[in-house]
Order: sequence, then structure tokens, then C-alpha cells
Amino acid sequence: MTSVDLIWLADKQPAFKWALGRVDVANQEPQALAEKIHKLADSPETEAVLFWSPSCGTPVAEIVSGLVSSPCDCWHAGLRFGTAGLPRILDFISPTWMLACDPPSDVEATSWRLSLKACLVKTQVLRNLGGLRSGFKTLQAAGLEMGHRWIRRGALMRHVPQLVSETQAKTHLSDMGVEPQAMPFSDEVRFAYYRFGRKWTTWALLRAALTGYADLFTAFRAWREVMSVPRPAEPSALRAPEVNTRTRATENPESEGSVRMFIPPNPKAEISSPTSQPRVTVLIPTVDRYPYLRVLLDQLRRQTVSPLEIIIVDQTSKDRRADFAAEFADLPLKILLQETPGQCSSRNAGLQLAHGDYVLFVDDDDEVEPDLIARHLSTLAQFGAEVSCGVAEEAGAGALPEDFRLLRASDVFPTNNSLIRRDVLRRSGLFDLAYNRGQRADGDLGMRIHLAGALMVLNPAISVFHHHAPSGGLRKHKARTVTYAMSRSSLFSRVLASVSDIYLAGRYFPASHVREMLWQSMLGAFSIRGGAFKRISKVLITSIFLPHSLFTLRKRARLAREMASEFPQIPQLQSTALTRDLGPMSTAPCAS
Repeated sequence: MTSVDLIWLADKQPAFKWALGRVDVANQEPQALAEKIHKLADSPETEAVLFWSPSCGTPVAEIVSGLVSSPCDCWHAGLRFGTAGLPRILDFISPTWMLACDPPSDVEATSWRLSLKACLVKTQVLRNLGGLRSGFKTLQAAGLEMGHRWIRRGALMRHVPQLVSETQAKTHLSDMGVEPQAMPFSDEVRFAYYRFGRKWTTWALLRAALTGYADLFTAFRAWREVMSVPRPAEPSALRAPEVNTRTRATENPESEGSVRMFIPPNPKAEISSPTSQPRVTVLIPTVDRYPYLRVLLDQLRRQTVSPLEIIIVDQTSKDRRADFAAEFADLPLKILLQETPGQCSSRNAGLQLAHGDYVLFVDDDDEVEPDLIARHLSTLAQFGAEVSCGVAEEAGAGALPEDFRLLRASDVFPTNNSLIRRDVLRRSGLFDLAYNRGQRADGDLGMRIHLAGALMVLNPAISVFHHHAPSGGLRKHKARTVTYAMSRSSLFSRVLASVSDIYLAGRYFPASHVREMLWQSMLGAFSIRGGAFKRISKVLITSIFLPHSLFTLRKRARLAREMASEFPQIPQLQSTALTRDLGPMSTAPCAS
């Protein structure tokens, strides 16, 4: 039987009998509760701990035991208690982070903004990632720091409104007699310092003072109080994924006579999938990249889980179009011709024709391993997820950032390496045509998938190699001409927020967040990797171009506002139930 200890946040024992484990009484003073959590983490026989406030009524043992038996790590009802948007100082650091955009409080979804008033967590999380940290004046701030630490270090966390009814949550807040946003500014600063370090905390304090969120005296006093103690070390990741070593191509597929990449067989390729016969549609939009596409299709022949169909939406102009269907007659190819290029219209057209229960998104200039589909399916099954996101190693980009070497709840939806249950797209809608010829289409769809409540898991063990082909794709529309990597290595390259970046931010965040994103975009233009001389040179050169950068951002913000008057235009996924078992699709043009 599952052992779940109950931490009753009161001065006396509860009136009911808790059948799942021991009951411990604790007051809501942060330091005392932190010590109790530390002792609980050392208990080997306890599988999970339930924190509960008496004003939330009696916890339902059946709900609790059902959650503990599921693959996630933490469940809470924090958004019911008004934690959405807290702490406000985060707006100056991560203003447009996907997981800072809170779903409605009545939707089960990924959220780190927990409240210990109703929170269930597996003991392994407490052991590996730690509990409440010292120094906070309020339990609310200490809990938010803990939740943010947990999700950033790999804990899968879900806001589960069924834990507490809306009436109970409102009654609790009424009994407290305070607004949920009542948090000392020093607690917010401590949150920023513990989670992001001295540099970002200083930036946040500067922005807080300049925007009037905090006066200079309050900001300086909080800075002195918080910075007087050492910053706690970050814990190790909750899960350490196995990342395969692999052989990558050294030749450019664009060159004549290039040799296909060879990937040695993976001894762990036979990975179990959630169904005996998974139906997977592979969706590949392509434009002017046939040499790369041929490499990818050849590798899809070797998948340990064969796809049901491979839908290619070919947007190459008629005078350059090639007929390669005969070359890959052994694959279940369905080729859709689209006369007018567009990344969103092409993917939407392919999705409307997909018959698979799952859709694998890859780019035409990706190289993949034989077990790509199998690993994605295994990730869905292991974590009860609806979306599995992998990573992309890119030519010349160096090692992946640390965030992309952790198995964790995903805050990205990369359309060059993601598998999604097709039914999720019914809830979220398809790609917004606003991004048809601009970047961030995947970020917008990912945001809607997140807000619809789907669990997305990022697994860095699922990797593709992305060539960043010099032609085709978004480059055909003159988008993404300056990349982040270029801006951090070149003295003259500046990557500023694009029109679609600003449009995306304005779709899901208030104007104040968009403003902070633009400030950070400007700040990032001064950054470069290298020695002191190179950094000083970058600052001087960027300062000279500062008026032009400001003019560019203002112009792009205006264009983004104009876009918002025409968009979003988000098609809904149509049912293909009547055509699931029809024969191969004919090659024919589709509307753009």
C-alpha cells in the first residue's frame, strides 16, 4: 500500500483519521516547516508527503493515492490560491517564459507555482532537490522558490484543481483576510537571488526602481538584506538522461556525391512503445532542400518503429521541383504540393491529412537516429505525457546549454524534433498563420499546448542533428538571418527581437512584459563570448549602433501591433476518421 504522510498545517491534530500514513502537525512558520521537511526527506518508508491546510477541508485519500501512483513528481492546487503571476519580480527576469504564463485555475496543467496549503510531492523530490530554504519571511515565497527550483531541476509538476474545490480555496483566502499577492519585497528579491544569482537580481532591482514597482530606498534595503548571505548551491538534476554518442556527417549534403551519414546501430533501439501498433505520421515541410531531404528519408527507412505515413509538403517552385517518389517507393510517402511557400500553411495542410494517432515533427535538414520514433513513444509512455520534445545538435553551435541537457517539463515545442498525440491539436488548434513566413510558430503552438493542459516532456536523449541549411526554409523569406550564436560570436551581429517575437509576447503577456522583453533584447545586443578586449569592442560597436537598434525595435513593435489587428488565424484540426483506412493519397496541389 502507498505510504503518504500528512503534514497538517495547524496547531492540533485533525479530527479525521488519515489512512495512508502518519500525521504530523506543523505551523506555517517557514523555518520550522523547513526543518520538518528535512526530517521527512530522510524517511525511507514514506513514498510521498501531503501538505494540507485545515481550511481546505478533508483531503480525499482516493485522489491522493491515485496521483502518487502516476508518473509525475508533484501535484498541487497553487493556482486555486492565487499564486498566478507571483512573484512579480520574475517579470523583470523571465518576462515571456512559457511556464510563467499560467493556465486557468480550473485546468489541470504543468505549473511550478505551488502552494503548501494543498501540495502532494514524492519524497524522492525532497531528498534530491531539497525543501524550503531559509531566509524567507513568508511561506508563500518560500514555496514558490522551492517550486521553481524543482521544475528547473527536472521535477514534473502539475496543478491539479481537483485537489481542492474552488469554494474551499476562496474560503481559505477569506479566512486569511489578506490578498494572495501580499508578499514582502525582500522575499521577492530573495527569490530572484536564490534562483538567478547576483547579476540578474541586480538587473531586476534596477528595473523595479525605474518602473516604480519599488522605490529606491526599499530596493536598496532589500538588496543589502538578501546579498548579505551566500546563495545556496543548485541541486543536481532529479533525473540524469542517457545521451547517446553518435557519428555525424562531415560532408555537406548540398555537394555532389556527398556520402550519407552513418549511424551505428543502437543496442537499446528496441524500446517499448505505449501500443503494440503505434500509428505515427511523420510530417516534413520542404522547400529547395532535396539533397538534405533525401538523407532524412533514407534514415527514416531504418526506424525501429515504422511510421504509418510520411507526409511531405513540397513548396519548391515548379521549375526546381524534383520527382523523388520512385526513389523511395518502399516508404509510405504522401507528397502534397503547395505552390506558395509558408511554414504554417504547409504544416497545417499536412496535419489535416494525417491519419496517425501521433505526429512526429521533423525538419527537412535534420538527420535522425534509427530509434527516434521509438524513443519518443517510450517517453510518452514512461511519463504519461502527451508531447515528447527532443533536442537538436547544430553544426558549429557547440555544446547544448545546461537546460537542454536535463530531462524535465518542456518549455519549448521544437518542430524539428517533437512527437505529439494528434488529439492534443484538437484542443490547442493548429499553427497560427501569423508566423507563416516568420520565426516562433513553434513557440506559439507550444504555448497553446501548455495552456490547454498537455504534459510536455523534454528528453535530451532524443537528439537529431540539424544542419541549418544555408538555403530554403525560413531563409527563403529572409527570416532568421542573424542567429543567437552569430550574435554571441561576431562583433557586428546583433540579434534583436523580431516582429513575430513581439507579436508572440503580446498574444500571451501584458504590455509590461513585452516592454521588459524589449529591454532584454537590447541588453543582449551587447553580449559576446571571448576575452576582455573582444567584450569591450562589442560594447563600443553596439553603443555606436544603439540609435539604429532603438529605431529598429520601435519599428518592429509597431509592425507587431499591426499584425495583432489581422491575426491570430488558427485553423482547427478536422476529423479524418472517415478516411483513416483509404488508400494512398494522390499527389496534388493544395491551397496555401
